[in-house]
Amino acid sequence: MSRFAAIDFETATYGGDSACALGVAIVEDGRIVQQLYELIRPPTRQFSFTHIHGLTWADVKAASPFDAVWEAMAPALAGVEFLAAHNAPFDKGVLNACCTRYRLPPPVQPFVCTVQLARAQWDIRPTKLPDVCRYLGIELRHHQADSDAAACARIVIAAEQAGWRHCERRGRR
Repeated sequence: MSRFAAIDFETATYGGDSACALGVAIVEDGRIVQQLYELIRPPTRQFSFTHIHGLTWADVKAASPFDAVWEAMAPALAGVEFLAAHNAPFDKGVLNACCTRYRLPPPVQPFVCTVQLARAQWDIRPTKLPDVCRYLGIELRHHQADSDAAACARIVIAAEQAGWRHCERRGRR
Protein backbone atom coordinates (compact mmCIF):
# COMPACT_ATOMS: atom_id res chain seq x y z
CA MET A 1 0.00 0.00 0.00
CA SER A 2 1.06 3.55 -0.55
CA ARG A 3 1.75 6.70 1.43
CA PHE A 4 -0.41 9.51 0.12
CA ALA A 5 -2.24 12.64 1.17
CA ALA A 6 -5.89 13.40 0.49
CA ILE A 7 -6.62 17.11 0.38
CA ASP A 8 -9.70 19.29 0.25
CA PHE A 9 -10.02 23.05 -0.11
CA GLU A 10 -12.96 25.28 0.64
CA THR A 11 -12.91 28.60 -1.19
CA ALA A 12 -14.34 32.00 -0.37
CA THR A 13 -15.12 33.03 -3.97
CA TYR A 14 -14.84 31.80 -7.54
CA GLY A 15 -11.20 32.94 -7.52
CA GLY A 16 -8.87 29.97 -7.49
CA ASP A 17 -6.61 31.69 -4.99
CA SER A 18 -9.42 32.27 -2.48
CA ALA A 19 -8.79 29.19 -0.32
CA CYS A 20 -10.33 29.71 3.13
CA ALA A 21 -9.91 26.20 4.60
CA LEU A 22 -7.69 23.20 3.94
CA GLY A 23 -8.11 19.66 5.16
CA VAL A 24 -5.41 17.02 4.75
CA ALA A 25 -5.45 13.32 5.62
CA ILE A 26 -2.12 11.49 5.51
CA VAL A 27 -2.38 7.77 4.79
CA GLU A 28 0.26 5.12 5.38
CA ASP A 29 -0.21 1.41 4.80
CA GLY A 30 -3.96 1.67 4.35
CA ARG A 31 -4.84 3.81 7.34
CA ILE A 32 -5.13 7.48 8.14
CA VAL A 33 -2.20 8.35 10.40
CA GLN A 34 -2.57 12.13 10.55
CA GLN A 35 -5.33 14.65 9.93
CA LEU A 36 -4.72 18.36 9.55
CA TYR A 37 -7.15 21.24 9.28
CA GLU A 38 -6.42 24.92 8.93
CA LEU A 39 -8.45 27.99 8.23
CA ILE A 40 -6.81 30.27 5.68
CA ARG A 41 -7.11 34.03 5.35
CA PRO A 42 -7.90 34.59 1.64
CA PRO A 43 -6.50 37.64 -0.19
CA THR A 44 -9.81 39.54 0.02
CA ARG A 45 -12.64 39.87 2.54
CA GLN A 46 -15.24 38.79 -0.02
CA PHE A 47 -17.15 35.56 0.66
CA SER A 48 -19.51 34.08 -1.93
CA PHE A 49 -19.80 30.52 -0.63
CA THR A 50 -20.75 30.91 3.03
CA HIS A 51 -24.04 29.18 2.20
CA ILE A 52 -22.05 26.08 1.20
CA HIS A 53 -19.36 25.74 3.88
CA GLY A 54 -20.55 28.12 6.57
CA LEU A 55 -17.30 30.11 6.73
CA THR A 56 -17.21 33.91 6.79
CA TRP A 57 -14.53 36.59 6.85
CA ALA A 58 -15.02 36.80 10.63
CA ASP A 59 -14.00 33.12 10.87
CA VAL A 60 -10.76 33.55 8.91
CA LYS A 61 -9.61 37.15 9.38
CA ALA A 62 -7.12 36.15 12.10
CA ALA A 63 -5.98 33.01 10.24
CA SER A 64 -2.66 32.73 8.44
CA PRO A 65 -2.47 33.32 4.70
CA PHE A 66 -1.99 30.34 2.38
CA ASP A 67 1.81 30.51 2.21
CA ALA A 68 2.18 30.14 5.99
CA VAL A 69 -0.41 27.35 6.15
CA TRP A 70 1.21 25.44 3.28
CA GLU A 71 4.68 25.83 4.79
CA ALA A 72 3.41 24.47 8.12
CA MET A 73 1.91 21.44 6.37
CA ALA A 74 5.01 20.71 4.28
CA PRO A 75 6.61 18.29 6.77
CA ALA A 76 3.47 16.12 6.84
CA LEU A 77 3.33 16.09 3.03
CA ALA A 78 6.99 15.17 2.59
CA GLY A 79 7.38 11.78 0.97
CA VAL A 80 3.80 11.23 -0.15
CA GLU A 81 3.56 9.38 -3.47
CA PHE A 82 0.51 11.25 -4.68
CA LEU A 83 -2.22 13.69 -3.69
CA ALA A 84 -5.84 12.59 -3.85
CA ALA A 85 -8.87 14.84 -4.10
CA HIS A 86 -12.51 14.41 -4.97
CA ASN A 87 -12.87 16.29 -8.25
CA ALA A 88 -9.10 16.74 -8.34
CA PRO A 89 -9.10 19.40 -11.09
CA PHE A 90 -10.81 21.78 -8.64
CA ASP A 91 -8.44 21.20 -5.71
CA LYS A 92 -5.38 21.08 -7.96
CA GLY A 93 -6.51 24.37 -9.52
CA VAL A 94 -6.93 26.00 -6.10
CA LEU A 95 -3.54 24.70 -4.97
CA ASN A 96 -1.81 25.92 -8.13
CA ALA A 97 -3.53 29.34 -8.00
CA CYS A 98 -2.56 29.80 -4.35
CA CYS A 99 1.02 28.70 -5.05
CA THR A 100 1.19 31.15 -7.97
CA ARG A 101 -0.18 34.04 -5.86
CA TYR A 102 2.36 33.42 -3.10
CA ARG A 103 5.21 32.52 -5.46
CA LEU A 104 5.55 29.00 -4.12
CA PRO A 105 6.46 25.97 -6.20
CA PRO A 106 3.44 23.71 -6.70
CA PRO A 107 3.81 20.14 -5.47
CA VAL A 108 5.37 17.73 -7.92
CA GLN A 109 3.30 14.72 -6.88
CA PRO A 110 0.59 13.58 -9.29
CA PHE A 111 -3.06 13.96 -8.38
CA VAL A 112 -5.50 11.07 -8.18
CA CYS A 113 -9.12 12.05 -8.70
CA THR A 114 -11.48 9.99 -6.54
CA VAL A 115 -14.40 10.89 -8.81
CA GLN A 116 -12.63 9.07 -11.64
CA LEU A 117 -11.42 6.35 -9.28
CA ALA A 118 -14.96 5.64 -7.99
CA ARG A 119 -16.31 5.46 -11.54
CA ALA A 120 -13.53 3.13 -12.69
CA GLN A 121 -13.43 0.90 -9.60
CA TRP A 122 -17.14 0.56 -8.74
CA ASP A 123 -19.01 2.19 -11.65
CA ILE A 124 -20.63 4.62 -9.20
CA ARG A 125 -22.86 7.31 -10.69
CA PRO A 126 -23.53 10.00 -9.70
CA THR A 127 -20.12 10.50 -8.16
CA LYS A 128 -20.57 13.50 -5.91
CA LEU A 129 -18.72 12.96 -2.65
CA PRO A 130 -21.88 12.22 -0.60
CA ASP A 131 -22.96 9.63 -3.20
CA VAL A 132 -19.62 7.79 -3.14
CA CYS A 133 -19.48 7.93 0.66
CA ARG A 134 -22.99 6.54 0.93
CA TYR A 135 -22.09 3.69 -1.47
CA LEU A 136 -18.95 2.81 0.51
CA GLY A 137 -20.42 3.45 3.98
CA ILE A 138 -18.04 6.33 4.74
CA GLU A 139 -19.05 8.96 7.29
CA LEU A 140 -19.08 12.51 5.92
CA ARG A 141 -19.75 16.07 7.07
CA HIS A 142 -19.81 17.49 3.56
CA HIS A 143 -18.04 20.81 2.83
CA GLN A 144 -15.99 20.62 6.00
CA ALA A 145 -12.49 20.37 4.59
CA ASP A 146 -11.17 17.93 7.20
CA SER A 147 -14.12 15.57 6.79
CA ASP A 148 -14.01 15.79 2.99
CA ALA A 149 -10.25 15.04 2.97
CA ALA A 150 -10.69 12.05 5.31
CA ALA A 151 -13.56 10.72 3.18
CA CYS A 152 -11.42 11.07 0.06
CA ALA A 153 -8.61 9.17 1.78
CA ARG A 154 -11.04 6.39 2.70
CA ILE A 155 -12.19 6.13 -0.93
CA VAL A 156 -8.59 5.56 -2.04
CA ILE A 157 -8.04 3.07 0.79
CA ALA A 158 -11.17 1.15 -0.27
CA ALA A 159 -9.97 1.13 -3.88
CA GLU A 160 -6.53 -0.14 -2.80
CA GLN A 161 -8.19 -2.90 -0.77
CA ALA A 162 -10.19 -3.79 -3.91
CA GLY A 163 -6.96 -4.13 -5.90
CA TRP A 164 -6.34 -0.65 -7.31
CA ARG A 165 -2.71 0.39 -7.34
CA HIS A 166 -1.33 3.83 -8.02
CA CYS A 167 1.29 3.99 -10.75
CA GLU A 168 3.91 6.67 -10.18
CA ARG A 169 3.74 7.81 -13.81
CA ARG A 170 0.96 10.33 -14.33
CA GLY A 171 -1.16 8.99 -11.45
CA ARG A 172 -2.64 6.11 -13.45
CA ARG A 173 -2.95 2.48 -12.53
